[in-house]
Amino acid sequence: MATEAEVGGEAPAKKGINKLFIIIGAAVVVVLLAGAGLFFFMSSGSSAPAATDGHGAAAEAGTGGEHGAAAPADTFIFNLEPMMVNLQSVDGVQNYMKLTVALEVADEHMMTEIQPRLAKVVDAFQVYMRELRKSDLEGSAGVYRLKEELLRRVNLAVYPARIESILFKEILVQ
Repeated sequence: MATEAEVGGEAPAKKGINKLFIIIGAAVVVVLLAGAGLFFFMSSGSSAPAATDGHGAAAEAGTGGEHGAAAPADTFIFNLEPMMVNLQSVDGVQNYMKLTVALEVADEHMMTEIQPRLAKVVDAFQVYMRELRKSDLEGSAGVYRLKEELLRRVNLAVYPARIESILFKEILVQ
């Protein structure tokens, strides 16, 4: 009887060990699949700039050192003049914002398309920014909303051309 009890005690332990190996194996497979998915996702985003390496060299030579650290190697930076606007206020206190912006464009051809429409871009920026309140610009969420709205307005103003992103060089609210 004692031998039957020992045999019966070992059988559930073996079943538990098999379940443990299956669970560990499944976890390893999930981690490997997630890692492979992340690798392919990240490598697909970086393959486009690698394919346009010739443009990257032209971009670095064409900007004359105006390249920002956040801009990819195959884009050009178009600097706008600093703008100063007075902000709306409820209590009558004058608030001002000084903003220096750069536009990130895909290639040099885009820069030549934007140049004649620059007055529309500045007008779109001024009209929008004059309606802002100081409270609209508070925190990172306020600056992000400003950036997204300016990008939308500049792309409407230069329509067949397209701006990749807005880069803030200076934001001063007082």
